[in-house]
Amino acid sequence: MPYAWTETGTEGEARLTLWPYRSLPVKGFVTFIAITATMLLVPLLALLGTVLLWGILPFILIAVGGVWWAFHRNYRDGTLTEVLTLSPARVDLLRRAPDGAEKHWQANPYWVAVTLYPAKGPVPNYLTLKGDGREVELGAFLTPEERARLASELQERLARLR
Repeated sequence: MPYAWTETGTEGEARLTLWPYRSLPVKGFVTFIAITATMLLVPLLALLGTVLLWGILPFILIAVGGVWWAFHRNYRDGTLTEVLTLSPARVDLLRRAPDGAEKHWQANPYWVAVTLYPAKGPVPNYLTLKGDGREVELGAFLTPEERARLASELQERLARLR
């Protein structure tokens, strides 16, 4: 599951860290690129020593480069994290974007409301936190089932804080 709870040691304080799911580890990425390049180069063996090789080779290099770029971009986008800290004094949410930009939100835990919109949001089981006059989205990259499970966990933990 692409989120984890940790107890910080301070009484009643907990930290939730969320991250996008990664189905292909870096080692798998290297293997995939190597296999793709090999499979695309095997047909070129018949063209060795001919002029046709130089006509087809640039397109194969562009294809392998395009796949590499797409995976590299996906891995960079996967560095997004959200850290939610629950304490008796306040609730803090920190969202770190892949480009390093950070967004902060905080509110009093007594007034924080966890809302799960089953069908009204932009995605099924749209999960938000509302407090201090703002409503922020949480776990946009989670599956609908994970957002529903997280909503119940958050409500339970906030109820214990109050």
